[in-house]
Amino acid sequence: MTIRAVRDDDVPMLRDLVEGAYSPYVERIGRRPAPMDHDYAENVHEGRVFVADDGGIAGLIVLITAPHHLLIENVAVDPDRQGTGIGRALMSYAEAYARERGLSELRLYTNATMTENLTLYPHLGYTEVDRRTENGFQRVFFSKATTPS
Repeated sequence: MTIRAVRDDDVPMLRDLVEGAYSPYVERIGRRPAPMDHDYAENVHEGRVFVADDGGIAGLIVLITAPHHLLIENVAVDPDRQGTGIGRALMSYAEAYARERGLSELRLYTNATMTENLTLYPHLGYTEVDRRTENGFQRVFFSKATTPS
């Protein structure tokens, strides 16, 4: 598996992957999670989306560089491949990406009803730093310090 920048011809697969990855949460949240309605075609040209490619698109990560941190805006793994280490590989990629750019912090957020993530992110070294409602979503914010290379 390689992690690479997304290409134009990947976009239809990204939409399908995100739809599958997030659809179990629609009922829990009471509406579609924000990543399901994101314009991935726009992000192709901004260089913010990276995919795990193992001959097909197994997962994606959206990274937004800020002056002193890297925001992990979205991580999604094909439902048939969840639990195989793809998500962890994408998160490790984000850490390396931040270090290469001299960024000292990673940030991310998740919906409060995505309880699996509330357990996973601390296990990966993230610390919960805030909870608040944004755009009608109950979000939990996490941070992790990095050591720039």
